[in-house]
Amino acid sequence: MGSKNKTVSFRVNEDAFEALREIADERDLSLSAVFRDYVDTLVAHDGQVEVVPEHRVEETDADGESFPPTVEVPKSFVREHERLELEAEHLREQLDEYKAFVTYLQDKLEAADDGEDVVFLEELDGDRDDDEPYQLG
Repeated sequence: MGSKNKTVSFRVNEDAFEALREIADERDLSLSAVFRDYVDTLVAHDGQVEVVPEHRVEETDADGESFPPTVEVPKSFVREHERLELEAEHLREQLDEYKAFVTYLQDKLEAADDGEDVVFLEELDGDRDDDEPYQLG
């Protein structure tokens, strides 16, 4: 029942906004992702989240876990991620090239329209009776 996403909107002063943007940039996240993470944490802990400066944080908490939490990622995962990023970049470059080629062809077609007759296949279909079978040779 609670599967619909809702939008939350509020205002902050310019200094706070810039500080939030820097936090998001440091973590390579969007501002929305920073807020979603915070809200998820707040909801998961029933509103009992305390933000403390780093100098007050011990290296390990009572459970023996380090803060901030760290996760080891296999090198193969990192390599695969990098490979996919390179492939995505290559595909974006190819798409740009194809778009440029289509634009070139469209420009060429428009330039050819000025004096030459261009026959479109759609127009040929209208001249023919549909009941008449195609004859070869």
